[in-house]
Amino acid sequence: MELELIKRVYFIGIGGIGMSAIARYFKKRGCVVCGYDKTQTILTAALEAEGILITYKDDVSTIPAEFLDASVETLIVYTPAIPKTAALLNYFRDSEFDLKKRSEVLGIISKGQFCIAVAGTHGKTTTSSIIAHILTDTGFGCTAFLGGIATNYQSNFLIGDNDVVVVEADEYDRSFLTLHPNIAVITSMDADHLDIYGDAAQLHESFHLFAGQLKENGTLFIKNGLPLADGITYSAGLGAEVSAKNIRVEDAQFVFDYADSLQEINDIHLMLPGQHNVENATVAIAVALKLGIDKDKIKQAVANFKGVKRRFEYIVKRDNHIYIDDYAHHPEELRACFHAIRQLYPDQKLTVIFQPHLFSRTKDFADGFAEVLSTVDELLLLEIYPARELPVEGINAQFLLNKITLQNSRVIGKEEALEYIKNTSPALLLTVGAGDIDTLIAPLKDILNNA
Repeated sequence: MELELIKRVYFIGIGGIGMSAIARYFKKRGCVVCGYDKTQTILTAALEAEGILITYKDDVSTIPAEFLDASVETLIVYTPAIPKTAALLNYFRDSEFDLKKRSEVLGIISKGQFCIAVAGTHGKTTTSSIIAHILTDTGFGCTAFLGGIATNYQSNFLIGDNDVVVVEADEYDRSFLTLHPNIAVITSMDADHLDIYGDAAQLHESFHLFAGQLKENGTLFIKNGLPLADGITYSAGLGAEVSAKNIRVEDAQFVFDYADSLQEINDIHLMLPGQHNVENATVAIAVALKLGIDKDKIKQAVANFKGVKRRFEYIVKRDNHIYIDDYAHHPEELRACFHAIRQLYPDQKLTVIFQPHLFSRTKDFADGFAEVLSTVDELLLLEIYPARELPVEGINAQFLLNKITLQNSRVIGKEEALEYIKNTSPALLLTVGAGDIDTLIAPLKDILNNA
């Protein structure tokens, strides 16, 4: 399907963070855009305010009349999270419409353009957002499809007037193999999505294939230590071709120097905490330098990058209460998040509310989760958020709690958690997880602001 021929687009699962960015893109192109999602959210409400018609009923009768004719060039985009039994999905499939996954559509959009793709089991949303911000803030420009809401723009979609596209390359069900980037970044390859891949070896093979998708004369940046060859290595620390050095904390903010074989940029300030974010910023700087952007403009852009919603986001920041929310849902992401908090607030008691995401992930990485969760001072453990999965016998929050060695930990419901925080008023609170734990953010913010 050629991009120029697409005039009508229907999204099944339009409220997803990646799907909504593409919906906004086609709306900006002047296409007729409609969609379905299971529940109304802040994101779907924003799409509706932008003029996109959304239904919340999985019913063929809700499809607008102009989308019923399969003979007219119409693109149907669906997310793998949609059940195979969904009525809308099966109607479009049985009616011989052209159905594409989100990743395939990104391949269509980026075809013929200069594509910067960021892949990794974690770190890709923040890294792609920093790259997109640097390109936008310096005036270089880009169109970007992000996996989170960039705080500077209050959006997961940026549009530029050049042919440069920044995309988050998702490894889930090998989606990123539809992309052919000019510049690729691989941030991490920790075992994940084993419900799809089966084992870490299959996941690694997929990343090797992604690296092989690079266009002729393209550039590959890989985090130092990953089992990949023929890429430019980067790290927070020495030993890589591109590195951050002299990393320190000044006035509760991370500061570092950038260095590669050709140049240095000193005293870069980063609002985002943690060595992992210094690493993300380092490779983003390397990408910008590769594009020929002035290093002083890059330094200024990094300093004013405000982060991504739900990526180490300060919800409350007062003298007596710090409340941070984060999307981490893998043991290594939790480890990086906790380490960043300990660096900033080494003497504070850390209370964590964690919601595990997926039965399969909880089962596959139970020991890893237990190890890292045992390092906090107080843990309130919510039930597992199932997302696309059916329950797995014996896999629940209590199963995970039984492996955690921290004495001050318990399984708790959402309402009970709110009441507990109201009564205990912790000085340092973290909510973390990729499910619907974000529904606690507003009430927790009110509780701590009124404490």
